[in-house]
Amino acid sequence: MNVSFACRPGCGACCIAPSISSLAKPAGVPCRLLSADFRCTIYGRPERPACCSGLRPSPEMCGTSREEALGILAALEEATR
Repeated sequence: MNVSFACRPGCGACCIAPSISSLAKPAGVPCRLLSADFRCTIYGRPERPACCSGLRPSPEMCGTSREEALGILAALEEATR
């Protein structure tokens, strides 16, 4: 069974926890392209970095809350450093 998993409104964890080298964004710092309501301001546009476009929300990455997602992504960032 293929179950769809959507982004959690007001989360933005994937735009905060990981580093984004093409934007010179360090891990744990909100991306400069993240809006006040935690949405990517260039989502779906060609200038969006490939590393961001490749992210797909999933229970394994997003957990059950924004706080859990931040923790999961911070641990992945550390593990792949």
